[in-house]
This record gives sequence, structure tokens and C-alpha cells, in this order.
Amino acid sequence: MKVPHMKIICPTAPVTPVSLNGGMRMPSWFDVYDLGEGSKKYDEQGIEKAVADVHTLLESEALKGIDISRIVIGGFSQGGALALASAYSYHTDFAGILALSCWIPPTMQPKLIENMKSNKSTPVLQCHGDIDPVVRYTVGCKTAEMLKSFNPKNHEFKTYRGLPHSSCDQ
Repeated sequence: MKVPHMKIICPTAPVTPVSLNGGMRMPSWFDVYDLGEGSKKYDEQGIEKAVADVHTLLESEALKGIDISRIVIGGFSQGGALALASAYSYHTDFAGILALSCWIPPTMQPKLIENMKSNKSTPVLQCHGDIDPVVRYTVGCKTAEMLKSFNPKNHEFKTYRGLPHSSCDQ
């Protein structure tokens, strides 16, 4: 996609084993053990490394003259979780955050809020299909509740009826 005055960067996750998928190697920003509402375990080190990688990418763009406040950070599934974790731990506000079919692990939520550095009022568009069998809709809703708790005016949660774990033209 080429749009005048816009640069789109879509980094690809490295191929690593994912516990939830029986250790199968696949593109993954961090290991996933469980995607349920009561998930007690998450790959804290993996998420922190991935967030540091995103922050490095952002710093690289800033060195090229890109104003961070003009960046919209986003992702799908794990990428959406990474975008949220990266945005809220970064030192500068973004233009917006896009979170598609994603979640913040319940046990990670208190740490995310505690370590929040910026983007507390940045516009967030969170979208989720209501028949998502991978990141269940209820898990996305719980993440939305948490995000709205500190950003009620600028957080929008959109439900897509009949959409599984994928994207659509809407």
C-alpha cells in the first residue's frame, strides 16, 4: 500500500515455538500459554523483549525525522497486544493506537497500568469479531474494559458480527 505522505511499516514476528500450539514453530512475538479469561501465565520476558524491539524501531524512525506524535501504532492478535504494551510503556504519545482481535493477559494488566508512561488519552480503536475462536470475544471485551478504565473518552471498541480471528473490509 502506498499513500502519499505516509510510511507504513509492518514488522514480522520471528519464528519461535509457541506453547499453546504444542511447541510448533511459527511467527510469534512472544510465547503464548493460554488465551483464556483466567489466564495466569504469560511470557513476561518475551513481551518485554518484543516491546524493546518496537521501541528500537520507533527510535530509528525518530532519528530519520519522523515525529513520534504522528505515528499510529497497531497490530493484529499478538501484534495488537504488542502494540498496546509498546504504546503504554513508551515515553511519548502517539497519534493513535489500533488493536485488532487482541488481548492483554489479565495477569499483565496491573503491571501495564503501573508502568504506564504515556498515551493515557491517545485515541484507541479496538476491533474484535464476535465469533473469534482464537482470542475469544469475551477476552477482547475484558481488555477493552481495562483500557477504558483510564481512557474512557478516547477508546472505541467495535464488534464485527460473524467475524472469526481475521480482518474484514469494514
